Amino acid sequence: MSTTSERLGKQAKEVTEDLEAMGETVSDAAKEKLEQVGARASEYCEQGRERVHGIACHCEQFVRQKPLTSVLLAVGIGWLLGRFWKRG
Repeated sequence: MSTTSERLGKQAKEVTEDLEAMGETVSDAAKEKLEQVGARASEYCEQGRERVHGIACHCEQFVRQKPLTSVLLAVGIGWLLGRFWKRG
């Protein structure tokens, strides 16, 4: 009976070691994916910053070229937002 118990204990130990190794592998894979996602998110963030900067430059140029139109647009948008704000 001790031989069966010893074999069972040995197999349990092997399974435990295998599970630990699998856990480490899964952890390493998750870390790699997280690094990839972080790098991709940084790229998207930088692209977004560049677009916002471009839009801001375009808006500034528009305001400098057409100041009266810009003021009238701002007043109109403010009036519309005020109307919607009162309804909500």
